[in-house]
Amino acid sequence: MSKNNSHRLIIFPLILIMTMMLSACDLQALQKIQLPQNIDLSKIFSSLPTPSPVVINETTSNSKNANEVEITFKVQIPVNTPDSQSVLLKIMEEVTGLAFNASRYEMNTEGNYQYTYTLSVPIGSIIKYRYARVSANNEFQEHISDNRQVRYRLLYANAPMVVEDVVSRWTDTPFEGKTGRIIGNVIDASTKLPIPNILVDCGGVQTLTSSDGSFLIEGLLPGVDNLVAYALDGSYQTFQQGAKVAVDSTTPAEIALQPAKMVGVVFVAKLPQNTIPAVPIRVAGNLYQLGNTFADLNGGISAIASRMPVLGLLPDGRYSINIALPAGADVHYLYTLGDGFWNTEIKNEGQPNVRHFIVPDKDTMIEDTVTDWSMKSARPISFDVTVPDNTPKDDFISIQFKPIYGWTEPIPMWRLGDKRWGFILNYPLDFANQLHFRVCRNNDCSAADASDTAGMDNPGLVMNAITTTTPIKVTVPSWVWMNQSSQVELITPDVTPRDEGFVSGIEFQPIYNPSYNQNFPYIIDTVQYLSSNWLVLTPTWTFTRQSPAVFEIVPGADPLWLDMGEWLREITDRGISTAIFPQPKFPAAPSEWWSTATRDFSWWQVWFEHYRNFAIYHADLATQNNANALILGGDWLSPAYPDGKLTDGTSSGVPADAEGRWRLLIQEIKTHFKGPLFWAITPEQAKSPPAFLNAVDGIYLLWSEPMIEETESIGTVDINKIAAEKLDKIALPLHDHFNKAILLGVSYPSAAGVETGCIKDENNACVLWDDLVQPKLNSVSVKIDLQTQVNLYNALFNAVNSRTWIGGLVSRGFYPQSALIDPSASVHGKPAGDLLSYWFSNLLAENEE
Repeated sequence: MSKNNSHRLIIFPLILIMTMMLSACDLQALQKIQLPQNIDLSKIFSSLPTPSPVVINETTSNSKNANEVEITFKVQIPVNTPDSQSVLLKIMEEVTGLAFNASRYEMNTEGNYQYTYTLSVPIGSIIKYRYARVSANNEFQEHISDNRQVRYRLLYANAPMVVEDVVSRWTDTPFEGKTGRIIGNVIDASTKLPIPNILVDCGGVQTLTSSDGSFLIEGLLPGVDNLVAYALDGSYQTFQQGAKVAVDSTTPAEIALQPAKMVGVVFVAKLPQNTIPAVPIRVAGNLYQLGNTFADLNGGISAIASRMPVLGLLPDGRYSINIALPAGADVHYLYTLGDGFWNTEIKNEGQPNVRHFIVPDKDTMIEDTVTDWSMKSARPISFDVTVPDNTPKDDFISIQFKPIYGWTEPIPMWRLGDKRWGFILNYPLDFANQLHFRVCRNNDCSAADASDTAGMDNPGLVMNAITTTTPIKVTVPSWVWMNQSSQVELITPDVTPRDEGFVSGIEFQPIYNPSYNQNFPYIIDTVQYLSSNWLVLTPTWTFTRQSPAVFEIVPGADPLWLDMGEWLREITDRGISTAIFPQPKFPAAPSEWWSTATRDFSWWQVWFEHYRNFAIYHADLATQNNANALILGGDWLSPAYPDGKLTDGTSSGVPADAEGRWRLLIQEIKTHFKGPLFWAITPEQAKSPPAFLNAVDGIYLLWSEPMIEETESIGTVDINKIAAEKLDKIALPLHDHFNKAILLGVSYPSAAGVETGCIKDENNACVLWDDLVQPKLNSVSVKIDLQTQVNLYNALFNAVNSRTWIGGLVSRGFYPQSALIDPSASVHGKPAGDLLSYWFSNLLAENEE
């Protein structure tokens, strides 16, 4: 694994260097990087080197130098493994994506389903690896006992060692055996405080620590496994030790991590002469701050362009950036004009030039020379895209590529003018005869697409990556979900201002995309345009197992602790109050998940413990990031409430002491978060509300109530009167019974039939409102009705305006990434958003004077 990269390290006590630096999160600064208006991409294209044959020589070295250590990997494979097949040790590279550029080593058989291989690696390296077996042209990956594929195992190569592993099962073989688990805690060795967001790996099973430092690794085979604790940003030194697991038993593990010293690292890169001026030069790496999401994103990519640091131009023509990195961290990185896979720098033999160094304990300058962006045997392809006139001025345009195996992550294009965007694809180009591509808005492919390539399953536009020799010019005919077919009437009545405690809020749809970090300043601009004084964030956790229930953060699907910290700081800096309303993600419909779960006493014990971790995590997150409120609850929790019922009316089997459990949990939450705690319930739950609601500070009433019967027409009834009557019937008794503040969380899709509670599809069947969200909407056919969404909001505002016992109104389901005129509940870019802006600004008018 020796790496012969062209870079030089210079270590000195103090760095004094003037450099222009661009943050990958600074979208506005990035968009100001413009090529000349009259640029001719075909001229740039023709100036590139003429293709010539390349001979690639592959050599293998078995030599070991003084900076390397020998690691012997021993693995026991399942006895149901087919005979006469090779077993591979795969060293994974997360910078380019785990699906690409793995180093494969055929292991030596020792008999009795055991294999070994000895490898020399740089001392101090973090080795990410997994096992596979090969049959004919097929490669089968190892999986853990619950059938999920192993992302990678972790090994800290700090000394010569022998590591012994056991494969649970392969892609094509069932798991046979019994398992145990490890439960532990991770603390700071200096402060003794718990550390959240630490990646813990054992036996190929990975999890992240909760806010109290706790972790659970379920489904481990019996024996001794290598237990590794790793900080995603390298802020703590890596911990490693053996952990013995027994069948049906729990192994405790207490881990204390030493904080890493942060040092300044200046990356200086000399680029090839054919590098296009004024386009973003990024550095992609294996740490969080270098763009790594620690997730398997679209197409197997892990490091995405929108999260990577952008280098600035120096007076001498080189590029540079100064980044704080932890001393001792094993850093893998490369320079790129795209992301970790597309448009990376390459070696002479045509492979991505992933560089590697261990961060010294002093400020450091690294001087690199990028040899080339493209192979001489493959000519770069340029794209010139013209977008419609109605493209929002603050949007940026992205390009997405689809090789044979599927769509990869979108990459921001380069602004050429008001309506023109460009991109040149240099690498890789020689792996497929055909390459598909499409463009979208704001990295939001599959939702904010061009109308001719819309949807998750759309194949996009096709080109031949080998024979294409001319610039590809694309004119986007229109954007999907951007056409408003009819005028909408906004009625703006007189408004009685409320006191400064009134909540005029926006609640985000509970979805997550790692590219949000780049878009977040623009997203907050949009919220402020709506005159909102509160923003409700809806971070998610995912149920990854059902029996026993395991509820945890899945990178890429759920926001990390570090992500949430960035967002909350940005919101606070803008003067907006924040509430955190965490949400679950289920592998199936929640009702189906509950009905098929074991739900015996031991199952409920585990479930309540995991929900406690979920609640305390977000209470700690709120406290440490100065959030103003915490919201828990929701319709999904009904089976866990006292006398809980499933959707079919049968008992959920919740323990008889459920009331006491919830009260104790609320008490504990309040020791972690001193701000107001609201509990979310639906009107259906409000018919028989749990008694423990008297222990919280307020009620968040999730409001999607139908206003009329299906046989009625909204134009023939007094919808304002109906809204007022429904609030008095449903919300007022809650207020009077519990004497708690009532916040109204409103969600009305802009779809025909919403006023009746039945939104019908092309088959005249009522659709689930949970399906009226992006990107699911591309597979749902319902009629958009913007006017009724406006009318329903107006009716509720009128009713709230005369009811001082209602402490605020929050618009739920806001889709943050792009303005879309779709049938979802989001008001982003819709007339209902303009109505909210009117009401919010007037309700808060006296407080702004």
